[in-house]
Amino acid sequence: MKLLLRNGYILLILLLTLSCEKAEERKNQMNVDMVKTRGQTLLNIAPLESWKEGDVKTAIMDYVERITDPNSPDFIPKRDRIATFDNDGTLWSEKPLIQGMFVSYRIHDMVEENPKLRNVQPYKAVIEGDKKYLHALGEKGLIDLVLKTHSGMTEEAFEKDVHSFFQSAVHPVLKVPVNELVYKPQLELLEYLREHGFKTYICSGGTVEFIREVGEELYGIPDEQVIGSKFKYKLIDDGIAKSTIERMPELESFNDKQEKPVNIQYVIGQRPVFACGNVGAGGDVYMLRFSQGSPYLSFQLLVNHDDKDREFAYQEEDSLSLRMAKQNDWHVVSMKEDWNRVFANETPYEEPIRSQPIHREEEADRPKTGM
Repeated sequence: MKLLLRNGYILLILLLTLSCEKAEERKNQMNVDMVKTRGQTLLNIAPLESWKEGDVKTAIMDYVERITDPNSPDFIPKRDRIATFDNDGTLWSEKPLIQGMFVSYRIHDMVEENPKLRNVQPYKAVIEGDKKYLHALGEKGLIDLVLKTHSGMTEEAFEKDVHSFFQSAVHPVLKVPVNELVYKPQLELLEYLREHGFKTYICSGGTVEFIREVGEELYGIPDEQVIGSKFKYKLIDDGIAKSTIERMPELESFNDKQEKPVNIQYVIGQRPVFACGNVGAGGDVYMLRFSQGSPYLSFQLLVNHDDKDREFAYQEEDSLSLRMAKQNDWHVVSMKEDWNRVFANETPYEEPIRSQPIHREEEADRPKTGM
């Protein structure tokens, strides 16, 4: 459980103090159902259209051509074409963590349903943005806060809350709906791999339950191909009424760092031949190293957040991911240099998604790591 705080949820101290806007539905706002069409429309455009011509794009396409050519010595049978992608910072923006924003969203809803919670800690601290109190909660208190907002309800109620969040929540800095924070080049890459016989999986530190609610709509990835942190469950069966599965306020596994290869093996049963993560907290290096051990020719890809104008620029203090990339000959994507656009509603080469870049002073108030 210590990993939970060190590699993601400790960020909730900051995340929970950000205002998670519940905007009224706008006629021109893209909702989850509309986002679902993104993957379908990609079929009608050139491969990797949002990727600039360069070494990384060429390497991806050369690799796919080599391993899908039956006459190539590097040919990989379709059944073994497995690709795993991290989610936060790899498929969608992670500053702040979108699931962390959902925690704040849930707490506001819980207080609306039960106003007495407004004067009860830690709910009071979240509502009022009391950073001092949230810092003082400690490890156990923060874990309890996360677990309380994701349990104690039916799966149907949780699903409804997640979809409501994605239809109304707005990013506190970029000022766009959170469902517009998916990276367009990565959507194209997922579709490109699937067109060439790959089975694509998400392997994230976020919870399976949260990602499954939007995985297919956003990425075209079905529930059974989502690997993530897992809650404990128990069967409720009194022998009379219909049996149900109840989600417990306790984690079974936190899917980060060394746990990613373990859970990949548990769910898939083999090494991925294509693995993609990002520079953020060093949470993906073990997944990429695990992929590199495949008996087949493999490909490792690392997204580097170096575009302060269109998204955010941040690095790891120890530069672990970039050092590992250099040591192991992984391919590094520069968001600034390798992507024509970052988000789908952005005009290539021209105006960024916001009018002004984030300056270092503002960056200091943003979480430094992600899941």
